[in-house]
Amino acid sequence: MDKSITVNGAKVHYTDNGEGKPIVLMHGWGCDTTTLASIEKVALESRRVINIDFPGHGKSPEPPEVWGVEEYTQVLEEIVKAEQLEHPSLLGHSFGGRVGILYSSRHHDVDKLILVDAAGIKPKRSAKYYLKVYSFKLMKRWLYLTLGKKEAEARLDAMRAKAGSSDYANATPRMRAILSKVVNEDLKSVIPSITASTLLIWGENDTATPISDARYMEAHIPGAGLVAFPGCGHYSFLDNPMQFAAVLRSFLNS
Repeated sequence: MDKSITVNGAKVHYTDNGEGKPIVLMHGWGCDTTTLASIEKVALESRRVINIDFPGHGKSPEPPEVWGVEEYTQVLEEIVKAEQLEHPSLLGHSFGGRVGILYSSRHHDVDKLILVDAAGIKPKRSAKYYLKVYSFKLMKRWLYLTLGKKEAEARLDAMRAKAGSSDYANATPRMRAILSKVVNEDLKSVIPSITASTLLIWGENDTATPISDARYMEAHIPGAGLVAFPGCGHYSFLDNPMQFAAVLRSFLNS
């Protein structure tokens, strides 16, 4: 069933299907509810499943301003409240994992938390990275002085798209600003506050959110367990769907 809710001026689409204890699915950046269809199918065997299109993705329009992880977490909070979900379980892939982490750190009624190749650990930056950043800032200042604001912004957008990730290149200017903001938010400080029963599912070859992030989370989330799939990348649930389904069923039914 398709539903919607308005949170902080943004209309949010989500689906609500199945019966039983509730689980909320949260996709990664550049994805939508359909990306998690294989996970939803397994969860529907025993659960009521809420599957969210975060603002700027799928059927949910962009938010009215530049959001951070906090505002996206408020979307989850409002859906949980509106649907009267008691002791919900949460599953977040990549960016959705950020929302799951922040929500679970301050809502201790979460039953189970499943983080799938989740983001949330700010990567360590090399000297080369900072040299690139400061060089870009100098270039930006020079372009503003020589070309004017409008032409400079057009030139800078083209440079950012060429140098950035595919997610960044494919995003609108507002969603690029949001992406830049959220990837620089480090959730290490809130991770130890999670009390939900937590399972980490990862691809050992994940380069977007490396296995070292999973090991950090395993060490700092009380009682967390890690299942790592050899030969799998950032979409471990698509790379190894049968094993992923078996692990998910076992955890949900435990």
